Amino acid sequence: MPQTAKLFLILGGFNAALVVLLGAFGAHGLKARMTAEMLSVYQTGVHYHLFHALGLLAVGLVAAQISDSSYLRWSGWLMLVGVILFSGSLYLLSVSGLRWLGMITPFGGISFIIAWILFVVSIVKSA
Repeated sequence: MPQTAKLFLILGGFNAALVVLLGAFGAHGLKARMTAEMLSVYQTGVHYHLFHALGLLAVGLVAAQISDSSYLRWSGWLMLVGVILFSGSLYLLSVSGLRWLGMITPFGGISFIIAWILFVVSIVKSA
């Protein structure tokens, strides 16, 4: 298995496990301690984290099928950066109430968008 495929499959699997843990923590541990608004913010972080854990797995699966692609590698790394910036900032915002963390979230969203565009480009350019 190519190293890029292995790396992103591992990262995707780890993030999938982490998002299940964080989702369960939010549903069972935080629900009674947060306002409805902050719980919704937390849940948004969980949703996008889940989608991009699956995206990381998709990058790994595609990397196993096509020749080494810098577009695909960048796609995977930007998905991971997006999880950290987008979901991470929403997790921290919802538990801390520090509204300035919301300024970080759009950078994660931009990372997600560019990641998906690069994912498509990598497939279009594959031999």
